Amino acid sequence: MSVLPRIIPCLDIRDGRVVKGIHFEGLRDAGDPVELARRYEREGADELVFLDIAATEEGRTASLDMLRRIGAELRIPFAVGGGIESLESARLLLRAGCDKVSLNSAAVRSPALLDAIAGSFGSQSLVVAIDVRRDASGAFAVYLDGGRTRSGREAVEWACEAQARGAGELLVTSMDRDGTRSGFDIELTAAIHAAVSIPVIASGGAGDVDDFAALFEAGAADAALGASVFHDRTIAIPRLKQELRERGIMLRPWQSTD
Repeated sequence: MSVLPRIIPCLDIRDGRVVKGIHFEGLRDAGDPVELARRYEREGADELVFLDIAATEEGRTASLDMLRRIGAELRIPFAVGGGIESLESARLLLRAGCDKVSLNSAAVRSPALLDAIAGSFGSQSLVVAIDVRRDASGAFAVYLDGGRTRSGREAVEWACEAQARGAGELLVTSMDRDGTRSGFDIELTAAIHAAVSIPVIASGGAGDVDDFAALFEAGAADAALGASVFHDRTIAIPRLKQELRERGIMLRPWQSTD
């Protein structure tokens, strides 16, 4: 498990462009993925996550050409998700240059795929993304297909199974908070974090420095992911890291790559 918390920008990609919406809807253009990746590495991001949000519905994996372009530019680790439904598709992405593959819908529908990927490439290569929405009773329901399909799985239970099947990390997104900048769902991530022994990345709701501080001070996650808050320059990563350190939250060292 990570000793120091990580700051991870997420780039949702559709048609070769970075996009962002609210509650997974109302997508708007946020820039070129390679240019944004360069910027985030320069500013001190610890890792990056690229999610091709149309890949599953279009029956394909993330673009290998785009992945190779990104890999040629970056020195920090990055994960790629989107349309990974077989061991071979994971192999192609890893060989193209990413450090980790991220599975969501396919992992729930074919859990044995996690065993196969972890067995072939190691748990350090495997991230399981879990999209969660609270139901009427307050239970944490897992959703698939970009948030369109309820899976019937409960988030904490599924997180434990994903770990048992070889996941090396969990990316937990609160659909209720996605794009709202209303703060992370600390109750959700804390429940999963307490139930597993692998790192948990919190996603959905990042709006200001206080949100990141509250997450880490609660010990509710090992990393915090942000998208629009970074794309729109609401928070610059160097300032975020400096203010968190001033609050006593120790982070990985940052040095500009300029």
